[in-house]
Amino acid sequence: MNAPTDSAIAVDVYRQRRARVLAALRAAGGGVAIVPTAPEALRNRDTGYPYRHDSYFYYLTGFAEPDAVLVLNASATSNAPDASNAPQSILFCRAKNADREIWEGFHYGPDAARDAFGFDAAFPADALDTEMPRVLADAGSVHYLLGASADFERRLGGWLDAVRAQARTGVAAPHALRDLAPLVDDMRLVKDAHELAIMRRAAHISALAHRRAMQTCRPGVREYELEAELLYTFRKHGAQAPAYGSIVAAGANACVLHYPAGNAIAQDGDLILIDAACELDGYASDITRTFPANGRFSPAQRTLYDIVLAAQQAAIDATRAGVPFEAPHDAAVRVLAQGLLDTGIVPKARFSNVDDVIAERAYARFYMHRTGHWIGMDVHDCGDYRERDAARDASGALPWRTLQPGMALTVEPGLYVRAADDVPPEYWNIGIRIEDDAIVHEDGCELITRDVPVAAAEIEALMRAA
Repeated sequence: MNAPTDSAIAVDVYRQRRARVLAALRAAGGGVAIVPTAPEALRNRDTGYPYRHDSYFYYLTGFAEPDAVLVLNASATSNAPDASNAPQSILFCRAKNADREIWEGFHYGPDAARDAFGFDAAFPADALDTEMPRVLADAGSVHYLLGASADFERRLGGWLDAVRAQARTGVAAPHALRDLAPLVDDMRLVKDAHELAIMRRAAHISALAHRRAMQTCRPGVREYELEAELLYTFRKHGAQAPAYGSIVAAGANACVLHYPAGNAIAQDGDLILIDAACELDGYASDITRTFPANGRFSPAQRTLYDIVLAAQQAAIDATRAGVPFEAPHDAAVRVLAQGLLDTGIVPKARFSNVDDVIAERAYARFYMHRTGHWIGMDVHDCGDYRERDAARDASGALPWRTLQPGMALTVEPGLYVRAADDVPPEYWNIGIRIEDDAIVHEDGCELITRDVPVAAAEIEALMRAA
């Protein structure tokens, strides 16, 4: 089990998060929130995939074992004789089992988990069907991640049926099912100091991995060999796993946005695009760099690379508190569109200026994704990109979310030029993406992934020094 290794478990951090959820539920009239962790999954026959907890569950508990459920009881009433003593924060987890630990290693068990992670109460996981009808009695409403798990919803239905069966005794079943995700998503969007410290460390490890890949690259290397260097560096420096499937693309493969590392051989003159990063203690990083297999950009490669780098800088300059989420994307698109016009990749005979290129989305053939996404516990982290409760504009769209201090997002423009008759041949099969992770501050943003060079000359110097 690849559990986070935060040796000094931040009990207060997780307790405070649970308290915020409980307070929000009480403000909304009470109720019970239920958050199960992720199930284990078989890879084949009796071999499982490496276990990874559910992000919502871990955010509120810090507990990384499987077969666990968090219950937060903010009911306005309670069946307990003294409602003030009713447990509000309850963990269900695996019972201690000495025989199982011989095979799997240490598990906390309910008593140790309650004390170590700061819960009011803890029970064995096999007590769920007995305890949950008691907790849900007279609860009013149930809050959970709607639609996330059909198996969980079936089990919840059984608990609700058990409560309804007590109707003649005066017990009322919950009358509303509500989605817990918007509440926790808004919490997760703004990172606290505990989270940011882990994310900075994850970013540093990922940057070391990219440096190693650059320094070991040479014509003749296979994509999977570079992937191996990345994975080695992640684990060597304490990360538990990759944050996502590593993209290592040589030559024309870089024009495939989610190309998995394969067995293609890097040729002299190819660019290598690597989009890869680690997960550390439950938090993702996300870095993309593009560099020449032989250590030197060709003139055409350098031209496009500098356009993408300038687009990224424009997006970085636009990333600060108080601006819409879309502002960095708009800034990057303008630079990319002008670069496509200047190089003739978008023909000047059809477009007289950059505004025309943008208005007709002529750039989208070569830049088909957005400039960033939220990042945190998930590499594409939770949270709305538009203001959920705002008025819609004339087109019916909600306004973009306003960036706030403590939000974290990627900045990742790119250009992908496939071979085509209407494109100058010197630019054929060049794919370039440059991506960094940014933390929003009042007056700008902090790039936490710049321990690996990004300027073309600095990349070339690093590769020469290898």
